[in-house]
Amino acid sequence: MTRVAAIDCGTNSIRLLVADVDLAAGTLVDLDRRMEVVRLGQGVDRTGRIAPEALERTLDASRRYAAICDDLGVEVVRFVATSASRDAENRDDFVRGVQDALGVEPEVVEGTEEAALSFRGATGVLAGAHPGPFLVVDLGGGSTEVVLGSESPTAAFSMDVGCVRMTERHLLGDPPTREQVAAAVADVRAALDEAGSVVPFGRAVTLVGLAGSVTTVTAHALGLPAYDPHAIDGAVLTVADTLAACDDLLGRTREQRAELGFMHPGRVDVIGAGALVWREVVTRVRDEVVAAGGTLDSVVTSEHDILDGIAWSAAER
Repeated sequence: MTRVAAIDCGTNSIRLLVADVDLAAGTLVDLDRRMEVVRLGQGVDRTGRIAPEALERTLDASRRYAAICDDLGVEVVRFVATSASRDAENRDDFVRGVQDALGVEPEVVEGTEEAALSFRGATGVLAGAHPGPFLVVDLGGGSTEVVLGSESPTAAFSMDVGCVRMTERHLLGDPPTREQVAAAVADVRAALDEAGSVVPFGRAVTLVGLAGSVTTVTAHALGLPAYDPHAIDGAVLTVADTLAACDDLLGRTREQRAELGFMHPGRVDVIGAGALVWREVVTRVRDEVVAAGGTLDSVVTSEHDILDGIAWSAAER
């Protein structure tokens, strides 16, 4: 048994999982799982640099996470940073700040490793409940990873589309205008064209969605009065219900989104873009599965994602 801390620092949020991992038994038991919206990727798509205020928010959260790790007696920490820090010119400032806060070097991983970690985290829980091959989609703030496989990944691709990036690039209206939506759709579809040349979407039997945009869409489709991870984790929605929830969130004003009991305040301004990306992914995968002679009537949501994959990998180290 190893007590590990996994930290996932993305474009929109930084998350912590402290868990006891038993590799021999194949078990992972949560001790603490939390998330803070720090918006590390604020303006990175436009400027190519992490904003000073965004960096300070992220390092403040890292210091709080360090205290939790100390209190819980963590033996191994793995800190994985993804899209925003991968794209930023000043990512060395970020690396040094995290080292000072946590005593470990953040690993700025490439999209393919990000996809593999997401796949492992999700399928470690879902593999016994649903048939493969799985197409796992991790929809983040700056990028979206798609990975296909059964017991392990066989094809993966990282798309430079995400809820923060698409909001800052296109969806500036409140609600976004028809022209803004059309421009964002064009971007996402171009990215899916590129991803589809690497990952054969049509081979998917189970489509699995991960991360905050997907879980928020799922909460909306389920009509939850408040965010309930137990109701969301493993939820199976019809494709029709998923697309309807996406369209509804995209069309709402920020004030209307904020009134939803399950909505995290840090997602109010970017969930429209997240819903748009998820709508386009689900539609494309369904259509390609049908073209390949199969059917895709439902979508699975998982609360287990890259954070769990990081925890497993930390224990192995």
